[in-house]
Amino acid sequence: MELETLRFANFALLDEAVTDWTTLVRSLETLKQDADDGLRVQANKADWSGENQRLSKAFIGRTAGEFADAHAQARSIRNILRDTRDELKDYRRKVEEAIERGLRSNLTVAPTPGGGFTVTMNVHPDRAAEGTSVPRHTEADMTALRDEVQGILAGAARSDGSATAVLKALVDHSRLGFADSGYADRDAAAEALEQADRLAALARKNPEDLTVEEFDRLDAGLARFADDGLFAERFAAALGGKGTLDLWAGLNRSMVNPELMYARREQMDELQKHLGLALATASQSDTAAMETWKRDVLALADKPLEKNGGMPFGGQVLSNLLRWGDWDDVFLGELGDRLVEAEKKFTHNGAHVAWQHTGVDPRLNHTGTDSGWDPMTGYLRALANNPEAATEFFGGTFVTADEDHGFTAKDAKGEETRRGLSTFEYFFEERHWPREVDGEGEESVVGRNTLAMALEAATTGHPAGEMPTADLSPHTAVQAELMAAVVASVSDDPGRLTDHGFMSDSLGQMASEYLPDINRAISDDTYGNSDKLFPLAGAQADLSHADVTRFLVTVGQNPEGYAAVEVGQKAYMADLLDYHLDPALPEERRYPHPPQDTIEAVTRRSGEVSGTLAIGLQEAVLGEAGQEAKDFSDSVAQQKNAWSGAIGTGIGVGVSFVATPVGGAVAGGVASTVSGMVLEHVFQQSETDVLAKASMEAGRLWSAGKTLSGEQYSLAAVEAATAHGHGGPERMADWAIKGRDAGFSYAATNVGQMADHLTTEVPAG
Repeated sequence: MELETLRFANFALLDEAVTDWTTLVRSLETLKQDADDGLRVQANKADWSGENQRLSKAFIGRTAGEFADAHAQARSIRNILRDTRDELKDYRRKVEEAIERGLRSNLTVAPTPGGGFTVTMNVHPDRAAEGTSVPRHTEADMTALRDEVQGILAGAARSDGSATAVLKALVDHSRLGFADSGYADRDAAAEALEQADRLAALARKNPEDLTVEEFDRLDAGLARFADDGLFAERFAAALGGKGTLDLWAGLNRSMVNPELMYARREQMDELQKHLGLALATASQSDTAAMETWKRDVLALADKPLEKNGGMPFGGQVLSNLLRWGDWDDVFLGELGDRLVEAEKKFTHNGAHVAWQHTGVDPRLNHTGTDSGWDPMTGYLRALANNPEAATEFFGGTFVTADEDHGFTAKDAKGEETRRGLSTFEYFFEERHWPREVDGEGEESVVGRNTLAMALEAATTGHPAGEMPTADLSPHTAVQAELMAAVVASVSDDPGRLTDHGFMSDSLGQMASEYLPDINRAISDDTYGNSDKLFPLAGAQADLSHADVTRFLVTVGQNPEGYAAVEVGQKAYMADLLDYHLDPALPEERRYPHPPQDTIEAVTRRSGEVSGTLAIGLQEAVLGEAGQEAKDFSDSVAQQKNAWSGAIGTGIGVGVSFVATPVGGAVAGGVASTVSGMVLEHVFQQSETDVLAKASMEAGRLWSAGKTLSGEQYSLAAVEAATAHGHGGPERMADWAIKGRDAGFSYAATNVGQMADHLTTEVPAG
């Protein structure tokens, strides 16, 4: 910073910029509020149909999010400009005060050509007017004034330079849309960039030279700034794609740094997580530097990191940093293509196992679940957090019929012919999974479990383990097609699920979010009014009655799978009764039958779902598995926390499943009450271990499930009828019981006809 530039700076334009940005921040705050409370809420209540189901609602949701990001970025820019202006004005005040003090000591600060300055004596004592007293000063006074002015100018330069760097980084962070990074002041943003440079320098060190103190500093810094967009982009770009892979691979090489590994072995999982989170944040940036980082990482995904070849490959290393955070969908898609090609190469198109960890191979994962040697485990975990990338991945092709492989099917003539496999079919049905052990030396199930989680994200549209919200878009055709493939696959070979029961929680959640599709399928109503009885937004999964029956019996044999579908079905049934008994429902949407027929139809199909699940439960308890009935009751009770914030969301997927303007409006009031009361009854009964007490023999177990369903159906009918002013709610309770009886009878009959090979004993209806 030059002396004259600071002293005579015109801050009028900067003042105007701060004022303009403040006005913009206020305007964007209003727009953000309108987008959240108006645009998004109305979109969630609107009656979407056709392409609007898939495009318009999602577009509105993203647009509302962009307003929030624009507001955050504008506020950050305003804060940075305001802080910098105030600091520069303060530096100007300080330099003027320093110059004035110098004059009182007979010292002058004067600019020199080239932007410098000098401190000289103002009036020499020998040339002072007669009788004039000249202030005395020392050489030290001159040096002190020079240093003070120089320090002020250096501080002003740092302030100005820091603002320039931060503003450029903030604007460049996202070429499309707005950066969502928000900073209260300039110093916070500047610190993020400064820390990124410092930590990247540590990460670039040879792992064998990294000290314990430096390890701790790196871990703590990444933990603090992992979700900071400016930090993450700067850190990843400075480290580079290969540098990132070398860092994690180097830290895991045997005996590379024995002292560090001995001291910090237990903290390696923390560093792994924090590094992964920071890189996930960085992947969302589309700066030129990050595009280079992604390109370099992808180039090494199917290649060894070492010059002399051998494993691990870049994809194996990276996959262990993918297990956390929200990674860029496009990057995940490109990485998935590279990993599939590597999988095909090393398995000879799926004929053999690959990625088998041996005792001499380093452990690339420190979570205690697996060695991290199979790159698909970490990659599938990333897909579980990224629904769009997951849907795209499973919709891809693993091998075509023209490639050299051993996957066959019978053609129309009954002859074996080579067939192509989708990515879903390969990983869910055909893959030879490498054997893994966890940190305790026990067989690990994490590979297939992450597969189930990725399928949950791919079919539902939200990250695995989460409940749907009102912002969630209806199912797309691709999602529905994948769900149908999952149901058909389990139906074709139930062992794909029962042999790996830990996958059932995800598949059960998937089923709970496709209950309109399931209820339509078991209605066998091609030309009737089931579409009005079970209103559905989005694409419908093409499910057969037989496949659904076999799927529900299979899922029902696992406590968590059973609980997810059973609780979901009870909430769905309650919301449906509330929806159909509402007199405000438009005529064109009404199920064209009297209330008795409507109640019986809803409870009949709900009864068939619950009855089919109950047969699966019965098989688990009384069959070879010997599962404890209490486990099923406990799993139902545990669903309470998951459902507590999701009742009555009024959407076409997830919890209420009713997708109309009336349904959306009702869901905020009456529907929450009706479904809430029913679910409270469900949870209360599970906590009293009704099923456990009835597990002595098949008849009692079946009867207990039937009795509980009757109580809950009656409660829903009575509450919905009372809420909407219908007379004689007791009659409606009777109609609900009649539907329940028919539904459980259908369940017994259909399981006996469609899935008798899956059960030891099918109860009489």
